[in-house]
Amino acid sequence: MTSTFTATGAPDRPAYIMAQSGVTVSYGELEADSNRYAQFFRGLGLQAGDHIAMVFGPHEATLKVAWAARRSGVVYTIISPHLTAAETAYVITDCTARIVVTDAACLDLVLAATKSLDQPPPVYAVDCGVEGRPDLRELIASYPPVPVADESEGTDMLYSSGTTGRPKGIIVGSGGMSAGSDALVSVFAGLWSFDADTVYLSTGPLYHSAPLRSCTTVFRLGGTAVVMEKFDAAAALRLIETFRVTHSQWVPTMFVRLLRLSAAERASFDLSSHRVAVHAAAPCPRSIKEQMMAWWGPIIYEYYGATESIGSSFISPQEWLAHPGSVGRPINAVAHITDELGNELPVGEDGLIYFSDGPTFEYYNDPGKTDGAGNARGWLSVGDIGHVDEDGYLYLTDRQTFMIISGGVNIYPQEVEDLLLGHPKVLDAAVIGIPDEEMGEQVKAVVTPVADVPAGDELARELVEYCRSNLAHYKCPRSVDFWPQLPRRDNGKLYKGSIRDHYLRQEAG
Repeated sequence: MTSTFTATGAPDRPAYIMAQSGVTVSYGELEADSNRYAQFFRGLGLQAGDHIAMVFGPHEATLKVAWAARRSGVVYTIISPHLTAAETAYVITDCTARIVVTDAACLDLVLAATKSLDQPPPVYAVDCGVEGRPDLRELIASYPPVPVADESEGTDMLYSSGTTGRPKGIIVGSGGMSAGSDALVSVFAGLWSFDADTVYLSTGPLYHSAPLRSCTTVFRLGGTAVVMEKFDAAAALRLIETFRVTHSQWVPTMFVRLLRLSAAERASFDLSSHRVAVHAAAPCPRSIKEQMMAWWGPIIYEYYGATESIGSSFISPQEWLAHPGSVGRPINAVAHITDELGNELPVGEDGLIYFSDGPTFEYYNDPGKTDGAGNARGWLSVGDIGHVDEDGYLYLTDRQTFMIISGGVNIYPQEVEDLLLGHPKVLDAAVIGIPDEEMGEQVKAVVTPVADVPAGDELARELVEYCRSNLAHYKCPRSVDFWPQLPRRDNGKLYKGSIRDHYLRQEAG
């Protein structure tokens, strides 16, 4: 299986480049160091199927450790460094990590998390400067840079984002697109023309599924990944020009920030090498995507799927122009749209999205939650709302948990958020339902204005009128509040639960 883990014959080619620091890791270095880490795991007694946890900032060792886990049969869980110690401790325990691997920047967080555990796993840190604690780089140096004798395919076990409760570890079944899977490779190579000549811009943090899995898939194909430690719109364009990037991946909030650059700044970069831009993670407002298409041309591809990998859809730019707003047709499962009673709905009607005849998954150590994702027919859902058109193209409406019911009428916040994000004075927006004595719930918008635009009553009135001129009045915000920043994680997902909880606490207080 060695060819799965290395680009044979290209030891000097860059496997990845850390954009900010400039650190470049060749395939030869990736091969040698990942082998040493794998040998180190075996030296600790870790066997195929054992679990480890990883907590890294934007550190180049992240991909080496993940690659080592993959080539030693180890299951690896990458934990966001932005979690609290208590949240980190929960994931370390829940994923049954035998060890935790981290870096110097995250070491205090990991030690605080493991200190609270009854049986804390050993902690190993790269670039560790703590007296009495060995540096992991020094520990692996004594191990041979050759594959372990029983090299086998490991995988990631990532956790759901926890927007509706505690995060859940996800084990992707056969046919799912986990790291290193043949299904993922076929999508990248077949649909998006990834190959050994690809220069891929990774714009998101490696502790999220899409950036992590995309980078490891680029390695399998022998290309080069340019990894942004932190997203900046102008810097991303500069990287495309500097490294002659051919492929890239984005989330819609990044598109919004790109479009907020001045026309002169946007035009100042040479983007001619850029052939494929892929976006996912959150629904993209139609107006934003139209503007991006007008700027970059028909190179923007979209996919829809969840970490659970129960079903995925893909859409080319040409298809999207014919079916604007769609996330494509399912390619590895059958989509079903049902009402609250489980009855399938006709074309064009919004309902809960289920998938059948596709990949399976399970929530680690939680059969109850796994069973809760399915219905009586065995179809699976992650709680998204949407519909299909007469050609079988899928459209997303919202998450079931954030639907607003006002006066007995269902209102989907995403529609209002998409509209607000198209306003030139809006940088970010969330729409929630807050309690209303008469209507049950009323619509509230929470907005972050662009820089230098004053927040206040005048802007609030302007945004309400803008909504009322474009949507049925019952869907429009009754009020607008302004926050300097919304709780949007760097994977592009908006944590509306925390916004809604803020207003519910105000109501109760």
